Amino acid sequence: MAYRKLGVDNKHRRSMLATLTKQLIMNEQIETTETRAKEVRKMAERMITCGKKGDLGSRRRALAFLHNDKKVVEKVFNELAPRYANRNGGYTQIIKLGERRGDGALTVILKLVEEA
Repeated sequence: MAYRKLGVDNKHRRSMLATLTKQLIMNEQIETTETRAKEVRKMAERMITCGKKGDLGSRRRALAFLHNDKKVVEKVFNELAPRYANRNGGYTQIIKLGERRGDGALTVILKLVEEA
């Protein structure tokens, strides 16, 4: 699988992506840079797909990726999976905001789509 390095080592990247994914699931919207949002989108969609499967293996995979945060996994399996039951992917949306002052990085809002 090809992925973006995001300027950090592997452990930092996995932890950062897991944390951003948890924040996206809990708040249903985050503001970050475009490259990070594109990577988080992959992980969030994978977690929601695990929630839609609903079996024990999927729950354990989600728990392992999301640092054993049971609140987040419960939200994925009990709220988000039923919401997107009739949707085949495309659970997130990226809205571009513009360049950030300081380093000029393109900032975006990554959010979960409202209707299934």
